[in-house]
Amino acid sequence: MAFTGNFMCTSFKKELLEATHNFSASGGNSFKLALYTNSASFTASTTAYTTSNEASGTNYTAGGAALTNIAPTTTGTTAFTDFADLTFSNVTITARGALIYNDTNSDKSVVVLDFGADKTVTTGEFKIVFPTADATNAIIRIA
Repeated sequence: MAFTGNFMCTSFKKELLEATHNFSASGGNSFKLALYTNSASFTASTTAYTTSNEASGTNYTAGGAALTNIAPTTTGTTAFTDFADLTFSNVTITARGALIYNDTNSDKSVVVLDFGADKTVTTGEFKIVFPTADATNAIIRIA
């Protein structure tokens, strides 16, 4: 099994301190989500988007799809940001996981997502539902 959990990429953590990533909902960087098969090898050490073992299928484009940034905010001592849910429409595809990456800055990796099992859609919607955008659940949190 290639996917072994969800990870905030280590390179992403360092790049935050270097101001490489801008999650502003207005004028920030463009982020994408690409889907991958179980043959993909992603861990916390993943540094960039790759086409290797990217899922393929009807109406899915290599590189995935653009995400809509939700403005970063804070609650208590936790800062967080998130994305709007993403739907790949009218696709036929099987994916085991995904990579969120910064399309603006050299396709640098942000987060690896493990779906826990292969997910298959046949001529339908493949929907990525992000967790609630709050200090406990948001996809990207710094406590």
